[in-house]
Amino acid sequence: MNIHEHQAKKILKEFGAPIAAGVAITNLDEAESTIATLPGPVWVVKSQIHAGGRGKGRFKELGDDAKGGVRVSFSADEALANAKEMFGKTLVTKQTGPNGKTVNQLYVEAGADIERELYLSLLVDRETSKTSFVVSTEGGMDIEAVAHETPDLIHSVSITASAGCTESDANKLADALILTGTARESGITLFKTLYEAFVSKDMSLLEINPLIVTKSNEVQVLDAKVSFDDNSLFRHPDIMELRDETEEDEKEVEASKYDLAYIALDGEIGCMVNGAGLAMATMDIIKLYGAEPANFLDVGGSATTERVTAAFKIITADPNVKGILVNIFGGIMRCDVIAEGVVQAAKDINLEVPLVVRLEGTKVDEGKAIINGSGLNVIAANDLDDAAQKIVTAVKG
Repeated sequence: MNIHEHQAKKILKEFGAPIAAGVAITNLDEAESTIATLPGPVWVVKSQIHAGGRGKGRFKELGDDAKGGVRVSFSADEALANAKEMFGKTLVTKQTGPNGKTVNQLYVEAGADIERELYLSLLVDRETSKTSFVVSTEGGMDIEAVAHETPDLIHSVSITASAGCTESDANKLADALILTGTARESGITLFKTLYEAFVSKDMSLLEINPLIVTKSNEVQVLDAKVSFDDNSLFRHPDIMELRDETEEDEKEVEASKYDLAYIALDGEIGCMVNGAGLAMATMDIIKLYGAEPANFLDVGGSATTERVTAAFKIITADPNVKGILVNIFGGIMRCDVIAEGVVQAAKDINLEVPLVVRLEGTKVDEGKAIINGSGLNVIAANDLDDAAQKIVTAVKG
């Protein structure tokens, strides 16, 4: 789960991270009074969407010559004018895709005297099975480009969970970022603080780009992107309250209500599978035969008819779906439950696209009997290879 910058900064500030004064605007009618709470003389107005590249983005309604989604203002009146121009508009960045995202929230922050811009992130490193800091002196830039063109400027420090971020770890990070004097002292403290926040809140990513050194030689968090491990959210009801469903795919939001693992993709063949590994294999073989999957959907091992019906409806809600492949290997999951859900959903929505069903495993005969007796126009498949070929053929005509 992702959250907005202003929410991330509030969390980090509660842990003691150095954050500039800032206020969130969720209602344009309150913008003037909200901005007035910041003393100036510089105000920075930031669009709040779940995507990077906001500063270089463009608003669909304002044309290509308009300023981006992060604007420096040198008076309260200019900040208010920028807020009015940005609020409710559609911001397109390199991460939003061409459709962009609507700006329903803004964050106005006090300006900072920047001497240097650095990069810092905390993430789970699958290669080391540890939490790792990734830092660079080249902050405020496209870090992927930095990593590709000048990988020697990217430094990684892995943290041992039992010890946490030690003094030695923090000093390595300070060395990598070339911090000296008070900036080094405050940086060492900050690194430990960020690690504590990352672990205690079950974050999956904490990215600060840029982390700045001010002209008074202090470090400060100028931007913050935070993602949380969805599987841990039950432990953090306070974090769950920060969820902004308007920033998420409607189908993914609906799937979460039924505990379905669903991710929307750009293809034309909808997939309903049980088990993440089998789901990935199903997507791969669809691509092997020349088509593209429209989604990843794992109904899990304990799905009910209600959940299967919901999954089927979510798949068909995607207008790009031209055919559906149901691929179930019943271990814990029973094939008859899947079959009942498929039949119920297909009848409810008056299914018109081709449907290929491959069932194998627990209660497979009962499942096939339910499908065969449903009156639906279903294409039966014997195995995964057969199923993939049949759905691709049906979709491609």
